[in-house]
Amino acid sequence: MVVGAFPIAKLLYLGVRQLSKPVANRIKAGARRSEFFKNYICLPPAQAYHWIEMRTKMRIMGFRGSTINPLNEEAAAELGAELLGEAIIFIIGGGCMVLEYSRQAANSRRKEEELAQTINSLQTQLGELALATETLDAQIREVNRLLLSLPAAPTTK
Repeated sequence: MVVGAFPIAKLLYLGVRQLSKPVANRIKAGARRSEFFKNYICLPPAQAYHWIEMRTKMRIMGFRGSTINPLNEEAAAELGAELLGEAIIFIIGGGCMVLEYSRQAANSRRKEEELAQTINSLQTQLGELALATETLDAQIREVNRLLLSLPAAPTTK
């Protein structure tokens, strides 16, 4: 019984994606502890996300000119850490997709090259067979000409 090729690459990509979740959680925990990371990496995207989200909700509900208060530092740090973790998982997943696409494209390109090589080989063989056929046809004509040029043998009864 022959088993098809096991998709090792797909299994590796799945493993990388599964490992990215704990890595993202560790980075989120580090972001909560580090003041520099919290103030310069987590807070600005969290405040921007909050502002865009609240502005969109207000416009949908019909409140046009209302001001939006920024999140407190603790909530913004938590939201920023969550955004960072999700961004890391998204980037790793996107990277896996790009790698899978490039692998599939390389396989497709290899198969096309093999097919082109096979077609070229068959065309070369066809040309060689046509040349051999022409040579044999010329030899048959020569033999026929020689046979016709021989004197007829006397028939004895």
